[in-house]
Amino acid sequence: MKNISLSLFSILIISLVSCEKKQESIPGQVKIADGTVKGIVEDSLTIFKGLPFAAPPVGELRWKAPQPAKSWEGVKQTTEFAPAPIQGNDQNGKSEDCLYLNIWTPATSPDEKIPVLVWIYGGGFNFGATSEPVYDGAALAKKGVVLVSIAYRVGQMGFLAHPELSAENPVKVSGNFGILDQIAGLQWVKDNISAFGGDPDKVTIFGESAGGISVSMLCASPLAKGLFQGAISQSGGSFGPSRPVTFPGENMKTLATAEKEGFEYAEKIGVTSLQELRNTPIEKLPMGMGMGGAWPIIDGHVIPDDQFKLYEQGNYNDVPVLIGYNSDEGASFSREKTPEEFISNVEKRYGQFSKNLLDAYPVSENSVPKTARDLSRDAAFGWHTWSWARLQSQTGNSKVYYYYFDQHPDHPEDSPKFGYGSPHGQEVAYVFQNLDQNNPEISESDKSISEAMATYWTNFTKHGNPNGEKLPEWPAFSNDNPEVMYFEQTPHVGPVPSEASLKVLDTYFEWRRSDEGVKWVNE
Repeated sequence: MKNISLSLFSILIISLVSCEKKQESIPGQVKIADGTVKGIVEDSLTIFKGLPFAAPPVGELRWKAPQPAKSWEGVKQTTEFAPAPIQGNDQNGKSEDCLYLNIWTPATSPDEKIPVLVWIYGGGFNFGATSEPVYDGAALAKKGVVLVSIAYRVGQMGFLAHPELSAENPVKVSGNFGILDQIAGLQWVKDNISAFGGDPDKVTIFGESAGGISVSMLCASPLAKGLFQGAISQSGGSFGPSRPVTFPGENMKTLATAEKEGFEYAEKIGVTSLQELRNTPIEKLPMGMGMGGAWPIIDGHVIPDDQFKLYEQGNYNDVPVLIGYNSDEGASFSREKTPEEFISNVEKRYGQFSKNLLDAYPVSENSVPKTARDLSRDAAFGWHTWSWARLQSQTGNSKVYYYYFDQHPDHPEDSPKFGYGSPHGQEVAYVFQNLDQNNPEISESDKSISEAMATYWTNFTKHGNPNGEKLPEWPAFSNDNPEVMYFEQTPHVGPVPSEASLKVLDTYFEWRRSDEGVKWVNE
């Protein structure tokens, strides 16, 4: 009897010690394959900032696919954001050594298998950083997900193609290094997130603008297959055909065009070889849009083809998606000040389709109102989201949830904001529940919409479906049931916004994919 009691006592002690070890393994300190990292315990979360997911892409690794991070001895302090990637002309607080990620986890044990939500920032593929205050992941993590944000190279450091870069690559392509960074970050998550209490088999990616476009590209890339089980794209999508001279919504170039521009980029700075280019000090490399190497390309490897064609063929990563855009994206991108300027630019871009598009997106007599600005919105985001929803509903097995963000005050007629809707990027603060970052006057409706969006987004992460208790029912989109969730004072379901105009724009994009349309843009 005494021996039995002793055995039971021993088992109890072992169990308590084991349980205690589990409790201590998440808060503050975590061991992964590369070493031990120490974060910050703060308000029911453990936060890790600046974890390396790849080797620094410097020296001989400049303009190469990301390589595995090196292991370290001792405990790495991961309590501060790493530098942002090199971008533009301002190098303050930025570095080529930028491939790091951040984690907000509510887990107290590595065994919890909490769904994971991975953020990809926007910035036109030329700017961006995980350290932006509006991207703080605490509020979303408190809703029961492990929130991860990953960095990637931008601008010429992330997307320069060049004949010599392609020649040295075993797969003979170059240019999509920033997308490869994202894939490396997702592979790191799959390999390591369980140590932080996350479920590597329940990962959802989400992003806005270039981040939302990245999500679209990852959904189409065979290299990302199996790295995520859900996708959220905010003002994203990349379904336009390639074009040598690009426009919003027709941003993609072919590898051959990008290599030619990369060669010209090197020539302009007086460099004649790849080695010289790699040896050039970072401050002497011009950065920014309008030059070669500033956007992902159709390289036949990372991005195999025109994404519209891939989806028509069913060649994509078929996962549930939640996709949408804002009501007045055009307010952020339309540059035309007069009706005459607007008409001239439409004719320049759309050629024989300009008259029908001007009828569908009309200007007024003396101004460029929202009806006209919506052409910019739809060409860059609306048509892509609508096409994504229709194509996946037709060729895929996973559900599509479509939204339209239109949360703004009703401005009086004498206000300079009269007639304006929700601009590009406004919804980000609502999703992250960080409204105080860029909204000086927060209404009760703003708070309600933010709570609904954060809950829908995290429900989707957990279940592949945004619906849950105390929320209006969000129906899945289908071609037979084309319903959209409107975030407009309250969440409510409505029709596809501007569908008649989208159908007119669709005739242009269909023609652009024809032999005649391809010939027209190459003349």
